[in-house]
Amino acid sequence: MLRTRLSALVFSLFTCCFLFSQDDSSSDDLKIFLDCNVCDNTYMRQNLGNVQFVRDQDLSDVHLFFTTQRNGSGGRSYEVDYIGKGEFSEINFRMSFNSDVNMTDDDERKLILEQLKLGLVRFWIAKGRTDVVTVSVPSPENEEEQAEEEDPWNYWLFRLGARGFFDGQETVSSSNINFNFSARRVTEKNKFFFRIGYGENKRVFTFDGEDIENINNNKNLNISDVLSINDHWSYGFFGNIGTSTFSNRDLFWGFKPAIEYDFFKYNESAKKILTLSYRNGIVFNDYIERTVFNETEEYLWEHNVVLGGSINQEWGNLNAEARFDQFLHDTELYSVGFSLGANIRIFKGFNFDIFGRYNITRNQIAISGGGVSLEELLLQQQQLQSGYNYFVSMGFSYSFGSIYNTVVNPRFNR
Repeated sequence: MLRTRLSALVFSLFTCCFLFSQDDSSSDDLKIFLDCNVCDNTYMRQNLGNVQFVRDQDLSDVHLFFTTQRNGSGGRSYEVDYIGKGEFSEINFRMSFNSDVNMTDDDERKLILEQLKLGLVRFWIAKGRTDVVTVSVPSPENEEEQAEEEDPWNYWLFRLGARGFFDGQETVSSSNINFNFSARRVTEKNKFFFRIGYGENKRVFTFDGEDIENINNNKNLNISDVLSINDHWSYGFFGNIGTSTFSNRDLFWGFKPAIEYDFFKYNESAKKILTLSYRNGIVFNDYIERTVFNETEEYLWEHNVVLGGSINQEWGNLNAEARFDQFLHDTELYSVGFSLGANIRIFKGFNFDIFGRYNITRNQIAISGGGVSLEELLLQQQQLQSGYNYFVSMGFSYSFGSIYNTVVNPRFNR
């Protein structure tokens, strides 16, 4: 009897909530589907008027498909495809714009909003809504003042960073600090990168009145210079030097020339890229402890082959990579890695995503020959011998109901 009354009460509450939540959102406004992973969707809905945001591209008048890449200034290069649907199917075009590293998140979302308004003008005109469109252009004298200024930094971008965290409880505490400085210069013909960093990770366990302490630190310097040959070919040089207690290296350095071929053109990389690259060079390791191969220091020749690519289209995105690394003094010392990630729109409202990574490792030459104690194992103080490692995740989402989602209501953060 009690169960019956509770069921009736729950059903009544649900029915009341459903009835009160009904709202007629029909509108003659332009229906748009915002397909953008880096946009502030809430801001767009609150500040872009005369449109209705819909939950699926097949329900829209306009599909706004964004692709982005990091540009030389540290900002983003945006490409937006305006894809007309239904009565607007003959209107299709692309707009491009750029942000820079000095822009705040607010500056960047305002830039995106203004560019969206500009691109939607053609659709508002085609829909007969010229009453919602206004145009502002500079006068001839102001136009001259807006001439592009010469870059005083000559394309150089510098970045200084520091980060740390500290947490703990009565018997465990940990801290992590990182410092880094980088410099880059990116042009159509050349891409130079320099980065120096320091990191320290400390964990302390208190057991039976005794502190067990683990400290791992690393220092590294990386330099690379990549030069363009043509639309498909490029070559470069990659060097590094550093130390790592976790990897049993008191000192390491390496230098590898490389060449790369893109099966598509590099200027299409926002939409699709498929590259095959090869590196070959020298590596030096000075070990903290004698290794399982009875080495305290050694010079090695190593080569790497990487085939990888990505596709960004209306139906979703796909990225994959296959990698092969091998030491040439002993060809049995190698590793093979594969990764695959995808987010695919199967049908209206249904999306499937998957990511997987698998590595076969036969090249762990720096493993300490002294073995690992239980304390070092639990504290992850040293790298462990392992023949393989993997990671897999997958999921799906399905949405149904009202096609409109313009309204923003942040109450109770739900």
